[in-house]
Amino acid sequence: MAVYKRTYTQYSGPVTNERWRFMILPRYAFRALFEVRLSGALYLALVPHLIALILIYLRGHIDALLAVGLQGARGLQFISVDGDFFLALFTVESVISFFLVAIMGPGLVAPDLANNALPLYLSRPFSRAEYVLGKLSVLLILTSFITWIPGLLLFAVQTSIAGLSWSWDNLRIVAAILLSSWIWTLTISLLALALSAWVKWRPVAAAALFGIFFVANGFGVVSSAILETRWGTLLSLPLAIRMVQRWLFLNESRYQLPIPPFGTIPAWTGLLPLASVCAIALLLLAWKVRPVQVVR
Repeated sequence: MAVYKRTYTQYSGPVTNERWRFMILPRYAFRALFEVRLSGALYLALVPHLIALILIYLRGHIDALLAVGLQGARGLQFISVDGDFFLALFTVESVISFFLVAIMGPGLVAPDLANNALPLYLSRPFSRAEYVLGKLSVLLILTSFITWIPGLLLFAVQTSIAGLSWSWDNLRIVAAILLSSWIWTLTISLLALALSAWVKWRPVAAAALFGIFFVANGFGVVSSAILETRWGTLLSLPLAIRMVQRWLFLNESRYQLPIPPFGTIPAWTGLLPLASVCAIALLLLAWKVRPVQVVR
């Protein structure tokens, strides 16, 4: 609009609170993601929780099922809704959430860098940290709907069936659901964003994410065998989260390594490679996500 016409006026509409301005990024990201029918993938990701819900309900009403003559219900007696039950569930959900992040993560930052859009973002009242937080919240929100949120709902259903005494005896499971979910999703989400920032081609970024997890898994086991040390297994991120999950759900302070000669390792050490990955990913994002001015 030409300035001399003087027909412009100051914006007088509602102003978003500065604390929540970063939420504009996930709002438009969700719109783009659901345009490609992502909702179907989310429904499929909830199938393990649906199966767990059915098992919890049937296990809680086994006496009624036997009373009506369903002898097949006797097999439910061998199912115990405890830490092992939720650990098995979240082991499956860890794999599903990883694939979900591998699909969505590489396409969040790469388009902005490829199209030189970061100067436009950061020229607004928008910091670099808020930009990263906005992109990160996309992955954290979506993975929350298939990890800790349905997990807590299952815990509540089991409490309503078994009573408050069961809930009090298994209160550790609540902390395990929350901590294991956030540790895992935060690690893979930050790694996916870092790869998206540095590898602008989406298929290559997704392949690199798979390579870091699965290739490093084999490399950690092989390096332990060659160097004859148990600490090489910490290079395996899937093994690290497995150690943390068993520590949180089952209170196992030591983890039995898959290589028999090396015995056990403190379970808390699984936090070290996960924290290291998060720190490196943040450094890579800080290096790449910055305003750039091209002077000709």
